[in-house]
Amino acid sequence: MSVTLYSLKLRTLPPASLASGTGSEAERGITENIQGQSNRFPDINGGDSVIQPVKEKIILGIDPGTTIMGYGVLRVAGVKPEMIAMGIIDLRKFGDHYLKLRHIHERVLSIIESYLPDELAIEAPFFGKNVQSMLKLGRAQGVAMAAALSRDIPITEYAPLKIKMAITGNGQASKEQVADMLQRMLHFPKEEMPVFMDATDGLAAAYCHFLQMGRPAAEKGYHSWKDFVAKNPGKVKR
Repeated sequence: MSVTLYSLKLRTLPPASLASGTGSEAERGITENIQGQSNRFPDINGGDSVIQPVKEKIILGIDPGTTIMGYGVLRVAGVKPEMIAMGIIDLRKFGDHYLKLRHIHERVLSIIESYLPDELAIEAPFFGKNVQSMLKLGRAQGVAMAAALSRDIPITEYAPLKIKMAITGNGQASKEQVADMLQRMLHFPKEEMPVFMDATDGLAAAYCHFLQMGRPAAEKGYHSWKDFVAKNPGKVKR
């Protein structure tokens, strides 16, 4: 199965704070470090974080969804990240929820086979008022995680607020601000920005994971089905 990448131009204007050069210190600091290829990056908890150099690592980031699921792939060589792919899994044509889950599983496996990621970073579901929507979103995330676990790919979950903090320095940043900062930090042409910002949200999860390299502990992670069950006893019926 082929992997389709979406690279249509983003139909939004850059956030005013970024366009005018008045972004946060974290935003400017991250950009300057990327340009200088330093291994020190502003830590979202304060101070600096030292990125540990690696020969090469491929990170797949996923933003779960039940209508559009976004993904992004980063290649890290040394301490330098490079965007090698981003796109979406379009679920709008499937009326049946279970068919959506099957398509998610097939497409995530296809992406894994295409890019052979070493690790998966996935955005944790946010808590909303609609219980049915939350249930379906959790299933979509679980199916994507199951696809990665079936290939023995370690998984790390990140809260949406933490991802936004890592990219922009602002946990309440908009999707447009996140997308704009990623374009600046990873230096890909604006023409390659996708129409659906779910793709840049997936890329943001991967970049957030990159920034955690070298930290002694990240978010909740899973290395196998046994590890998942051990850390989530309430989610498994025996």
